[in-house]
Amino acid sequence: MPQSQLAPKPAARKVQIGRADLIAAALKLLGPHRSVSTLSLREVARAAGIAPNSFYRHFRDTDELAIALIDEAGASLRKIIREARLRIAKGEGSVIRPSVESFMDQLEADKKLLHILMREGTVGSDAFKQAVEHELRHFEEELRVDLIRLSVANGDPIYRPELVARAITRLAFAIGGSAMDLPAEQRALIKEDLVEMVTMIMAGTQTLKRAEDGPA
Repeated sequence: MPQSQLAPKPAARKVQIGRADLIAAALKLLGPHRSVSTLSLREVARAAGIAPNSFYRHFRDTDELAIALIDEAGASLRKIIREARLRIAKGEGSVIRPSVESFMDQLEADKKLLHILMREGTVGSDAFKQAVEHELRHFEEELRVDLIRLSVANGDPIYRPELVARAITRLAFAIGGSAMDLPAEQRALIKEDLVEMVTMIMAGTQTLKRAEDGPA
């Protein structure tokens, strides 16, 4: 068949870009020492493979993207740590070590989810700090529910589980923030210290509960 009679090849279809793609592109741009507040609209659009004007179909501005990125980091990180705690239901040991290890391991993970939450909670704008605080409260509530569930299952009630969950969450994020830029061998030591600290908190809350309840 002559070349002129050949049917033209259809143009390649452009893959549609959504909010999740822009969040993923922004996430790849972040480094160990880079805040989400430094992201520009143009570089995020370029990383996602779209024209800058197309960015506005999904976000009003980079601040809205940054808050969505914080939300994504919090949700993904909670899922990872929740899965570690759920292993307890399968009889794989204490809830403390897998939770702490999963949390601290995120300092070396590719997505840098923990870095985002810790960095924006201290150096970000007021809006970013509020978004991080919102995520921390999610962590606290999920941990509170799990602590109650585990205390019932183990027959060892705890004193003020909501305060215990808050203490553990805030301690873990404070320790993680101080360990973020340290060498791996130092982080390993800090992880063991954190396991022991959380163990002490749990021992203390159980002791307080027994004292509150009095002699059996």
